[in-house]
Amino acid sequence: MLQCLLRIVLVLAVFFELVNAQQPSSKNQSEIDLIHYGDVIDVDVVGSLDFDWRGTMNPEGFLDGLERAEDPVYALCRTETDVAASIRAQYSKILRDPKVVVKIVDRTNRAVAILDGAIKKPQRFQIKRAVHLNELIILSGGITDRSNGEISIFRPSSLNCLAQASVDKGKQETFVKTGESNGSKMVKILISDLLRGKEGANPLTLSGDLITVVEALPIYLIGGVNNPGQISSKSTVTLTRAIATSGGLSKDADETRITIFRHSGRQSSAIDIDLRKISDGQSEDPELKAFDVVDVGQKGRAKRKFPPVVDRNSDSTRLTALPLRIID
Repeated sequence: MLQCLLRIVLVLAVFFELVNAQQPSSKNQSEIDLIHYGDVIDVDVVGSLDFDWRGTMNPEGFLDGLERAEDPVYALCRTETDVAASIRAQYSKILRDPKVVVKIVDRTNRAVAILDGAIKKPQRFQIKRAVHLNELIILSGGITDRSNGEISIFRPSSLNCLAQASVDKGKQETFVKTGESNGSKMVKILISDLLRGKEGANPLTLSGDLITVVEALPIYLIGGVNNPGQISSKSTVTLTRAIATSGGLSKDADETRITIFRHSGRQSSAIDIDLRKISDGQSEDPELKAFDVVDVGQKGRAKRKFPPVVDRNSDSTRLTALPLRIID
């Protein structure tokens, strides 16, 4: 029910946002129109083919290989018009009243935004227009029930042009990016705030953003249950509730031989449980903790002495294999 409500609210939010997209704010539009890393830039000096140039920026943000210019031309997070003015100022030393036109001819190599975690269709996005977080969530099929209610956004430095400042130092213009942790920052958003439309809870998505719908820590059930696997620990989960969530006991389950394998720091323990005693009120229904492994015994199978090895490491290479969607 909650997932349906979330999807309906986000769909409506995206609908009204798309209706208003015909009149985007100049602030939102200008960030996209500024020159980013990966852009292919064309410099056209009208009437002089010898001075025309096409290429990209170097890692420092200067046009890479613009040999006719006496000084390096900084282009990162500047407008086409501003870069043209800088080139015109330098070419004026060797040409009479040069007319310079600068255009971004290819934006496809900009850093992609990634939406991952407790989302139905994790994917990468190539951002070519102003797009907010809620629209990406809808395009990715919505949030799954494994979410812990929080969304994190890691925004690397230099991959977007949201924050910038310019300082004139003589002939050369130096551009300084502002932000947290040398330009990179982490943003935390509550899904409940996104649903309520709280200010700041539905930010613009920028090139290079890594958006994670945070998953609740897992609890693992193995052995004599109908649907072995992991469940979320986002709320209080007792043993009986966990078994019910996993489809209940299987036909070959031995309810008298249940073991909870638990790690606490460097210590590990095995807790033996008899489910019948819980049913009869002779024992309390234990509360499970994150990363517990519950092994429900099975008839004809010896009791497990050690828990199975659970791989908790995320595969970073998986992100580069996610499907790519273009937002234009």
